[in-house]
Amino acid sequence: MDVLDQLGSLREGKLSRRAFTHSLMAAGIGLVSMPVTGRRALASEGLPTYFTWGGYDIPELFGPFQAARGELPNFSVYGASEEALTKMRGGYVVDVAHPCNQALPRWVATGLFQPVDPTRLEAYDDLMPELLDLPGNDADDGKHWMTPFDWGQTSITYRTDLVDLEGGEESWGILWDERYAGRLGSLAGGADAWWCGAIYAGVPFEDIATEEAFEKIAEAMRRQRPLIRTYTDDTTTLEQALASGEMVAAMTWNSSAATLRSEGIPVRFAEPKEGALTWVCGMMIHKDAPNLDGAYDIINSLLSTETGEFLIGSYNYGHSNSRSFDQFTEEQLTEIGLSRDPLEILNAGHFQTPQTQEWETRMNSLWQEIMAGF
Repeated sequence: MDVLDQLGSLREGKLSRRAFTHSLMAAGIGLVSMPVTGRRALASEGLPTYFTWGGYDIPELFGPFQAARGELPNFSVYGASEEALTKMRGGYVVDVAHPCNQALPRWVATGLFQPVDPTRLEAYDDLMPELLDLPGNDADDGKHWMTPFDWGQTSITYRTDLVDLEGGEESWGILWDERYAGRLGSLAGGADAWWCGAIYAGVPFEDIATEEAFEKIAEAMRRQRPLIRTYTDDTTTLEQALASGEMVAAMTWNSSAATLRSEGIPVRFAEPKEGALTWVCGMMIHKDAPNLDGAYDIINSLLSTETGEFLIGSYNYGHSNSRSFDQFTEEQLTEIGLSRDPLEILNAGHFQTPQTQEWETRMNSLWQEIMAGF
């Protein structure tokens, strides 16, 4: 199948974006991001646009949407939450966006979003209340700003045949181990890397905004910098490097370990002794959404049990619809690091807490300097 054929299959929903990217990279072809040329998202006429993280723009998450509409929604993909918010502040209008809990108050404060009407959510009564009741999510009148969708962890995916723990416990120290210099990878976004650096440096999240914390985390990340082969927001890049043995360990989300295990690669998603980073993400509707009915179609598709079963079984993420867990035994959930009780997982790690825009700007600026070698 040549590239044009694959593009057609991708658009028709016959080929996932993940598989398409794998194919292009195998052929030595890279993907580039197209610039935004207008105020609204570049989109197929009549279809709503979903602004989301890479890896969520796949047909498997939109079975109900495709059944109703005959095709997929439009997708616009970003690699970092702050990148997405900056584009929308600049006038980029979509129907639904996909932030996470630590960014929620800052996204709400922009005035760019409208509360979600629970009467239009088909699975509302099955949503886990612990995930709805996040700090800053109450929009009054029984409405919420963000409808929870997925939840999980950021940790270390490592090759069990290439990393020697020397009889010790799993630790974030794997990503600071000089034995593996040049064979380590990391997510590039500060929303993951900086917080994981805080865990490694022993900084409590309630103190993360202090001057002392900035200095302590920055020192740890500068020590790590010479050891890292690649910082990237493209999880496929990390997965391919781990699969080939080019990398022995990388900071990833649950899904990367699940993908590699399904391909027979001997990897483990670590349970670091210091604790993993935990998070909840969900959907928000733009206040100027050009296709409001379509926005609710996107959300309802993502909240469906069909989608939830795929998310749990294939990505090893938790889903906000409690009924999505009915197809899994306790043993299966334990094996992939999940529970029917989201708080059991989220509280077992370090749950991200919202910070001010000033903190976010400073953190990202400093983090970009460190990645650049300063």
